[in-house]
Amino acid sequence: MSNRTAVTEFLLLGVSDFRELQILHFVVFLVIYLAALMENLLIVTAVALDHHLHTPMYFFLMNLSILDLGSISVTMPKSMVNSLTNTRFISYPGCVAQVFLFVFFIVTEITLLTIMAYDRYVAICQPLHYERVMNRGACVQMAAGAWISGIVYSALHTGNTFRLPFCQSNVINQFFCEIPQLLKLTCSDSYLSEVGFIAFGVFIDISCFVFIIVSYVQIITTVLRIPSEQGRHKAFSTCLPHLTVVSLLLFTGFFEYLNPISTAASNADLLVGVLYAVLPPVMNPIIYSMRNKEIKAALQKLIVWRLFTKN
Repeated sequence: MSNRTAVTEFLLLGVSDFRELQILHFVVFLVIYLAALMENLLIVTAVALDHHLHTPMYFFLMNLSILDLGSISVTMPKSMVNSLTNTRFISYPGCVAQVFLFVFFIVTEITLLTIMAYDRYVAICQPLHYERVMNRGACVQMAAGAWISGIVYSALHTGNTFRLPFCQSNVINQFFCEIPQLLKLTCSDSYLSEVGFIAFGVFIDISCFVFIIVSYVQIITTVLRIPSEQGRHKAFSTCLPHLTVVSLLLFTGFFEYLNPISTAASNADLLVGVLYAVLPPVMNPIIYSMRNKEIKAALQKLIVWRLFTKN
């Protein structure tokens, strides 16, 4: 048997060896990160402070913003620090923590988006039963179930990945620690168990997506029967952004996790990583608030209140 050296650290993908491009990468990521922080913090603050937004839909939206804050804070700061300090290193424990937290936030977000689709289905298709079905206790239980399922799944997934020996290399072809890229570094056939675990996760995600699509078919059918054009517009304005967010997250994630392990590293991996790890936390607040008058009104009141208190 060949000698195996235990991996104690990993090397993340660097943008370039040129210092100017590293600084540019840092600045671009910093702007994106600060924008995501500001947008999601505004959503959380507006929903928490405005009693008009204390409804199930906005309660779940606040949870979504918290998850987006967490997921983007797991991946981008380390990449920015590496570019600024001209290094690519991430410690083994740091990589474990990054995988655990990122999977936790993403899985919880997918579960929460499924719950939000159910909330819209009940609100539009069964409005007379909405207050009874989506009461405060039920909403808290569903949100807690999403968070707990994310923790359990992430713990199993992370533990199953890092029990594998890494001896092929320690270079990860991604700007953060990602399970598909880590599996390319393993030197044991037991990685097939983790592939099976990924397949199970993809099956669950597809099931969630099918549930969301079926819910929206029912919603669209019901909306088309609404005689009021204003009523149809309001229903579509709350549903279409949700479907956009789900599609963006799931399709980019499917592309990355369904890519064969034997496939050689490519720039497409980096692009897809940015699409599903960076873009959703930035776009979600914009998509949800751009056509939502209640969120816009709450944000305007929040800004005016802050200016008034300062003066």
